[in-house]
Amino acid sequence: MTRNDLALAPTEGAVMEVPAEASDVEAPTPPPVVDGALILRLAEAIETLAALSKIQDPELKVLTPAEAGRALGKTENWVKEAIQGRRIPFTYVGKSPRLLPRHIRWVLESGELMPHSQAA
Repeated sequence: MTRNDLALAPTEGAVMEVPAEASDVEAPTPPPVVDGALILRLAEAIETLAALSKIQDPELKVLTPAEAGRALGKTENWVKEAIQGRRIPFTYVGKSPRLLPRHIRWVLESGELMPHSQAA
């Protein structure tokens, strides 16, 4: 739902039409009153928060095992087992293991093999 959809929501004074053939049925309860200005202010606040989260330092971004697995081309299970076996670096956020970008770089660099100098 966009801000424009919210602005078009029914407001005070909106009238609901009841079809003539349904006159013996109880009239539906009126919709709750919606303050359009409040909705616009809330939408702007949400957009501001979303913009602030994009400015965040990329070095502070932490990855879940599933996200780290996708970044490394491995499965989430491989990452979890490597964490449990202490084969890759990680950090805890609360009780959850997370990987920083430098941890991902370490995994990639530690697996790099250089050719022998005599190989040709």
